Amino acid sequence: MSKPHRPSGRTNLASCIVATIFLIFLVMVLLIVYFMVFKPQDPKISVSAIQLPSFSVSNASVNFTFSQYASVRNPNRASFSHYDSSLQLLYAGNQIGFMFIPAGKIEAGRTIFMAASFAVQSFPLSTPSSMGFPTMPPGLNGPRIGPTMEIESRMEISGRVRVLHFFSHHVEAKADCRVAVSLSDGSVLGFHC
Repeated sequence: MSKPHRPSGRTNLASCIVATIFLIFLVMVLLIVYFMVFKPQDPKISVSAIQLPSFSVSNASVNFTFSQYASVRNPNRASFSHYDSSLQLLYAGNQIGFMFIPAGKIEAGRTIFMAASFAVQSFPLSTPSSMGFPTMPPGLNGPRIGPTMEIESRMEISGRVRVLHFFSHHVEAKADCRVAVSLSDGSVLGFHC
């Protein structure tokens, strides 16, 4: 009669190593699939209106109140916490206005509406050729469009999205808009974002 053969310690160790490698591989595959399906996306900004409620020009300087209305959509399956956000206004490459956007949270799949309004201190206008004065060849009598100026608004929303309640992923969105403004009455002639 032969004695039953008992497995050695080496066989047990090899089995544990193979099982551990398999479990690590399985966890990695699950994480990759999860991040592919639930990959954090940047929020989407849509500017709906820009207005200048008060506007005045005097001595080749202009000052006004700037208002921008936008919606921010969170396309993620987790809430988006924004904390480092701002709205910047530029004219001829120089910053003429700035506003911090208060921190907040946008729930998963939701859209919030933001309204930002601030006063812009008086600043000098550029030369007429860069302000959009119409230039017409001599002898042509076309329709005259009043003088205009072009400003640029830059809205930036940034923050983080938590994935699996443990990992946080930095996301951000930007909206750059060019705005044409009539110097006669401060009406917004159009904007392109």
